[in-house]
Amino acid sequence: MDQQPNLPPPSGAPVTEDKTTAIIAYITLIGFIIAIILHGQKKTALGAFHLRQMLGIVVIGLASYILMFIPILGWIAMAVLGIINLIVWITGLIAAANGEMKPAPILGEKYQEWFKNAFN
Repeated sequence: MDQQPNLPPPSGAPVTEDKTTAIIAYITLIGFIIAIILHGQKKTALGAFHLRQMLGIVVIGLASYILMFIPILGWIAMAVLGIINLIVWITGLIAAANGEMKPAPILGEKYQEWFKNAFN
């Protein structure tokens, strides 16, 4: 009997793990903290993936607030980043609900790279 190597599923492929941590990670900052606690009790690849995605969304969101100190152009840039972050958040939540490890558009792959050691 051949044994298959334990490879992660291809990007965007559904995962059969518990989706609770992944979904809760996207529900407010308190949900993110609760998801970290849940992940600490039962670590899953799906949970870790979506925690890293949400961490990236939070970091970009907080960083965009620095722009509010730049009149006019900073405000416009902050609004645009806010809209982009909202779209990224929605796509991440949908992927988590579907049990997919699908990176967020634009920076999703970078979030996984930047935070690769987080939540392991």
